[in-house]
Amino acid sequence: MKTCYFIGLLALFSGFACRAETAPTTPLAPGYAALPYQLAAPASYSLPVIGAAGDGEILTSDNQPEHLHDLMGDKVVLLSFIYATCSDVNGCPLATQVLHKISRQLQKQPELAAKLRLLTLSFNPSNDTPEMMRHYGSGFKTGDFDWQFLTTRDEQTLQPILNAYQQNVQKIYDEQGQFTGTFSHLLRVYLIDTDKNIRNIYNVDFLHADTVINDVKTLLITPKPAVVAQPETGESLYQAGDNKQNYQQTDYQTRSLALEHRQGKPAKLIEFASKPPLGLPKLPQPKDNRLTSAKVALGRKLFYDRRLSFNNTFSCAICHIPEQGFSSNEMATAVGIEGRSVRRNSPSLYNVGYAQLLFHDGRENSLEQQVWGPLLAHNEMGNPSIGHVVDKIKASADYRGLFEKAFNKGPSMETIGQALAGYQRTLNSADSPFDRWYFGKQSSALSAAAQRGFKLFTGRAGCSSCHGIGEKSALFSDQKRHNTGIGYAESMRKTPEKQRVQVAPGVFVEVDNKSLQGVAETKANDLGYYEISQNPADRWAYKTPSLRNVTLSAPYMHNGSLASLKQVVAFYNQGGIANENLSPLIKPLGLSAAEIDDLVAFLQALNGSNVETLVSDAFAAPVGDSQ
Repeated sequence: MKTCYFIGLLALFSGFACRAETAPTTPLAPGYAALPYQLAAPASYSLPVIGAAGDGEILTSDNQPEHLHDLMGDKVVLLSFIYATCSDVNGCPLATQVLHKISRQLQKQPELAAKLRLLTLSFNPSNDTPEMMRHYGSGFKTGDFDWQFLTTRDEQTLQPILNAYQQNVQKIYDEQGQFTGTFSHLLRVYLIDTDKNIRNIYNVDFLHADTVINDVKTLLITPKPAVVAQPETGESLYQAGDNKQNYQQTDYQTRSLALEHRQGKPAKLIEFASKPPLGLPKLPQPKDNRLTSAKVALGRKLFYDRRLSFNNTFSCAICHIPEQGFSSNEMATAVGIEGRSVRRNSPSLYNVGYAQLLFHDGRENSLEQQVWGPLLAHNEMGNPSIGHVVDKIKASADYRGLFEKAFNKGPSMETIGQALAGYQRTLNSADSPFDRWYFGKQSSALSAAAQRGFKLFTGRAGCSSCHGIGEKSALFSDQKRHNTGIGYAESMRKTPEKQRVQVAPGVFVEVDNKSLQGVAETKANDLGYYEISQNPADRWAYKTPSLRNVTLSAPYMHNGSLASLKQVVAFYNQGGIANENLSPLIKPLGLSAAEIDDLVAFLQALNGSNVETLVSDAFAAPVGDSQ
């Protein structure tokens, strides 16, 4: 095996596993070439604090014991993790090339070089001894530049450091069970300020010397952020933590909310199931999984626990974000562990306990069964097996006795599914302005525009044909599947040679698709329920979602292709997109612009009165992120 030296550089939720060989056709990562766009001026943007930098016992290349924090505080630090054997063209050689370029550039900028320190820490202490690291570093150091090469006494000493930086390192074994000397792991490099806070984490797919140096300059120019953030109150507290509305404009300014002030209040969730809010019918419950407070509390804990993913970084709530409608407002389609692409939008979980069809294609019919889909999906939570998840929970001390209390037996495929389903069945939200007007007979509860929209909804627009309203309750779904043409159009669309990619507020670049293939997985075709039934009549058929709280769960459709409710109404107004399987219920509506606005006003009146209570409870939930 060819020996090479590298620095691990990967962003949050993105990964790169080193392997012995790389196919000759593998596209080179962007770090080998010039940047395809002009960088923003240093300090024209900010680098908010991501979290505190971890500490731990290390050994210098002179075999002197130190603490990692002893090497931070006086300079800005770039911390990276390495091991000394790798031959992947987009792994070790790439990282080595980029860091060499950084060191060369800083030789021409001595004032900047004096304020920066590189720390390279091995995660293979059995091979990478202090002497080895001293030899390792001698091939890279340029002049007097402060680049220190570190290791640890043993794997036991190393592990707390890896945990602190969420570095999941797995040894690779051959068919005989022998360690091959190679690892699968998440490669990351951390930009750490003089207050020992992490300010950026870089992805190998986006790693570039010019970008890193630009960020270092920004960090040194930008004043330190205020230690105490102003607490948010009122409605803004229950919106997206970092609202990206108008992000495409050059004058965009972040309105991110400080996590330490997003403290919630636990709610009696089971009451939303036992006594559903106005407008919802009695909640169906499986005979073998009746709700109890213990089950709900356990399911809530599991839902926000990142340890349920393979690499301990990804919880259910990362795709189903409470303050974003228990969906995700910031991405058209979801992203799983290590930045792996998911081809569909994250559906809202409000009132999911009433759904007879689950997933966009409706392939599941039980929440207890559905939860294992994302847990085991390679591109979602990435677990290799059911047993892996069960064993991980059994080994977690903070779950000791909780399953026994809820189910009178320990963690298993059955009880994990039942607990998660129990929590989701309490996410019921109604008592909206519409409910108070229609079911509660409060004449002033609904605006005049929304009332006009209701008449269109149940009349000429024909929306209620699929999104039904009953005499005493309304789920706004016929619990069926329909072809609207959205899936058909996406399948038939020819991929353009270039794509417009946004890289910063108001900054777009045209990127050749061949370049994108090097950093993105080819998107798989999506044929809807046909993939399950194999019936040609089911091509591009997807389930009818509920419209309750619909304003909270943009973007819309199974692929997130429509950004606003106005676009959705306009799409149906044109009669969908023609294809041989188009639902016969979908026809051109001939609505005027004013009528479209009235329909949108009606949809906006479907937000439940207890949304803030449910989101606040979510903020109060424990977040499991360590063993």
